[in-house]
Amino acid sequence: MSMCQLAAPLCRMVNWHIGILAHSFIIKFYIMEIKSRFDHFNINVTNLERSITFYEKALGLKEHHRKEASDGSFILVYLTDNETGFLLELTWLKDHSEPYELGENESHLCFRVAGNYDAVRQYHKEMNCVCFENTAMGLYFINDPDDYWIEILPQKQ
Repeated sequence: MSMCQLAAPLCRMVNWHIGILAHSFIIKFYIMEIKSRFDHFNINVTNLERSITFYEKALGLKEHHRKEASDGSFILVYLTDNETGFLLELTWLKDHSEPYELGENESHLCFRVAGNYDAVRQYHKEMNCVCFENTAMGLYFINDPDDYWIEILPQKQ
């Protein structure tokens, strides 16, 4: 009997056990129900006060709370709309003074605004922060001081 013939039953047994383990894992993976909720979204900023002012003026967000590193290396400021519980986290890093590389900037936040949508859009235009408009789709984007894009939609009726 060759070595391959002697090893074949052992290989089949090992493969069978691996198959059972993999099958068991897949079943457990698909059965698990994860419950989660949105909490916050983080963006890094180069000038914390300028960004806080922008988000307050452009979107009515207010500071909820902040965390500061004991060594002064970073500050986290959490902004709220006082309605949804979702927070926008602004991260300022002491040792990062250059603009952030945002790549193609395809990800974005979206806010729905109450009131007269056209008046809000005009206000954003006066702030010189409208960076893209698609009137056919009824939306536009503003950009913050670090060039993050924020979609603005009217509040759903």
